[in-house]
Amino acid sequence: MFSFPRAVVAPVGALLVLTLAACGSQIDPDTVAQVNGVAVGSDGQVVGADGTTTSVDGSVPDASGSTGGDTTTTSAGDSGTTTGDSGGTGTKGTGDNSATGGTKAGSCDGFKNQTGITDDTITIGNSSDVSGPVPGLFEASQDAVRAYVAYYNATSSLCGHKLALKTYDSRTDAAADQQAYTKACDETFAMIGSMSAFDSGGASTAQGCGLPDIRSASVTFDRQDCTTCYGAQSTVATEFQNAVPDFVKKNHPDAAAHAAMLYINAGAAAENAKTQVAAMQKRGMKFDYVQGIDISEFNYAPYVQQMKDKGIEYVQMIGASAQFVRLADAMQQQGFKPEVYMLDPTAYTSEFVKNGGAAVEGTTLFINFTPFEEASSNKELQLYLSWLQQVKPGAEPSFFGLFSWSAARLFVERATALGGKLSRESLLADLAKVDDWTANGLHSPQHVGPRHTGECWRFIQLQKGRWVPIGGTKYLCSGTSSS
Repeated sequence: MFSFPRAVVAPVGALLVLTLAACGSQIDPDTVAQVNGVAVGSDGQVVGADGTTTSVDGSVPDASGSTGGDTTTTSAGDSGTTTGDSGGTGTKGTGDNSATGGTKAGSCDGFKNQTGITDDTITIGNSSDVSGPVPGLFEASQDAVRAYVAYYNATSSLCGHKLALKTYDSRTDAAADQQAYTKACDETFAMIGSMSAFDSGGASTAQGCGLPDIRSASVTFDRQDCTTCYGAQSTVATEFQNAVPDFVKKNHPDAAAHAAMLYINAGAAAENAKTQVAAMQKRGMKFDYVQGIDISEFNYAPYVQQMKDKGIEYVQMIGASAQFVRLADAMQQQGFKPEVYMLDPTAYTSEFVKNGGAAVEGTTLFINFTPFEEASSNKELQLYLSWLQQVKPGAEPSFFGLFSWSAARLFVERATALGGKLSRESLLADLAKVDDWTANGLHSPQHVGPRHTGECWRFIQLQKGRWVPIGGTKYLCSGTSSS
């Protein structure tokens, strides 16, 4: 059994509940198996988080071209490497949605070989939780970077250089993360799109060797303090967006005055709950009930009865999909129907919709990305979904994978702008200036360089088994509050 990091930003904290379950707690196997994401068939049909099927349709340009070049993969702890053609064809974008975006390319004068850069290749790396207590926990992040590398190599090059990718398995373990980054310091130019529940391990290693680390997100204090580490999803453990309480106060004023926060009593969920309650109370909400639930507890009836007795009208929970469903079932069984049942993006899974059935009808989620159900209206999302299928047919996208794709785009665009001036030092200096990063509208503005939690979120609600936008499709941006 391993120990938990000092602090984890929700919704990653909820996924750590799954790792705890896999370590021997009395929890059902279905809970352990759940990982964020939706299914995409090899035929290109997108199965959204509500279980409905749509197509990545004709608004995507025709697929053409080859990936051009090999990808190199390696696992932390392994001495060997495997090399293979990334294969396939994919979508060529133009303008802002091209592999290098609308970025003006810098002059190639002075471009030089250095760590991770040879005469014709720039090697980047990704270290994510692939094996471990929850197999495949963040494999979608690694798949997303593979997809972007394939897209880039099919359509672009940087001063005559293609991209190569080395992959490492952080194994849901801080020591493995540290081992991966020790290797990456010597083997890669930069680490891109990594995602680990225990990312503290490689933080000092990355900083010590000056390795640029553009992550999907940083989840521990140690990683957030790393001066060479940036998150495409900018998160700070002590900040929570005002959009959620502002939305509730505007649309459900009575519920805002009678709120409850429940959380799974494991990992950093308790700290996240306290942070969020404090931040939302600063914005005028009133919490009458804040309660932790042991992960081994299956009887949620007493907690529901407490909420009924206190007249609760707003219920929010920090946990995993199985716990969300369990609470919804208990509320339905006791005839308790709060005005608002609010969850974070951890609930954006087909399992939640399928297993929850009628009990989860009306659930509201706050999210900071374009839902997969809206792929036909977002070219960047189309690129992510279609190229993911090129490199791994049938792979499941996830919102962590979405931000890893974003991290790869961010790296390519900044490296392209630097051109011949590209070095680890110049890239880090450039990243420090990046703000309001959206990856062509793939997600809400992120404060990558300033290192602050993105304050813009939107809301979707489960209506008749389908996730639909409420309050429009635009983001609500009203700052953040600190605990």
